Amino acid sequence: MALIRGLLRRGIDLMDMASEFLQPQEDDVARIAWNLRKKISEYQKSFSVIEKCTKPVIAAIHNGCIGVGVDLVTACDIRYCSQDAYFQVKEVDVGLATDMGTLQRLPNIIGNRSLVNELAFTARKMMSDEALSSGLVSRVFPDKSSLLNAAFGLATEIASKSPIAVQGTKVNLVYSRDHSVQESLDYMATWNMRMLQTEDIMKSAQAVLQKTSLKDITSSKL
Repeated sequence: MALIRGLLRRGIDLMDMASEFLQPQEDDVARIAWNLRKKISEYQKSFSVIEKCTKPVIAAIHNGCIGVGVDLVTACDIRYCSQDAYFQVKEVDVGLATDMGTLQRLPNIIGNRSLVNELAFTARKMMSDEALSSGLVSRVFPDKSSLLNAAFGLATEIASKSPIAVQGTKVNLVYSRDHSVQESLDYMATWNMRMLQTEDIMKSAQAVLQKTSLKDITSSKL
C-alpha cells in the first residue's frame, strides 16, 4: 500500500525548468526538439509509474495542490483532502500547456469536459467542496490531522484484504478505463483464469466462517 501525502504548493520550479528546457545546449532546432521530447517523456514516466504501481496509491492533500501537484494526484487511485485544500491547473499562467498527465487523466476522473476545460484554460482555484462534488476527491476532512488519520485508516483496511484480489482489481480498473467493455471483459476472463486458483479464496471463506480477518490466516505478500 502506498500513501502520498504532503503539501503540494510550489508546482513547477521555474528556475529548474529554465535550466532544463529553456537553455538548450544544442544549436540545431531538430536536436533541441528531440532532446526536449525525451526530457518531457522522462518526466511523464515519473508520474505514470504511480498509476502502473500494482498497489493502490492514496493521496492525502492539504492546502495548495498546484500544477505538477495536480499531475501527481490524478495518477493516484484514491484522493482525500482537507477542507483548506484547493487545486489549480496553473501551467497556462506561466505560458505552458500542462504535459505531465492532468489533461489526459482529469477528464476521466471528473467526467465533465466543460469543467476540465474551464480549469485548464483559466488556472482558477478549485476549492475542496467543488473538488468533492465534481469527483476529484472522494472525501473531505476538517483538518490535516483528521485527513491523515483517515488516509492511514483506509490504507490499513485495504491492506487487510487479499493482495491477489486488491492488485488484480487495480490492474483491471486501469485497463477498463482505456478499453471497451468487451475488451475489458475478455482481459478480465484471461486474468481470472489464473487468479481464481489462488488459495486466498478458500481462506477468505474460512475467515468469514471464523469471524476473523483474512490477514490473520493468510500472507499479505505476493
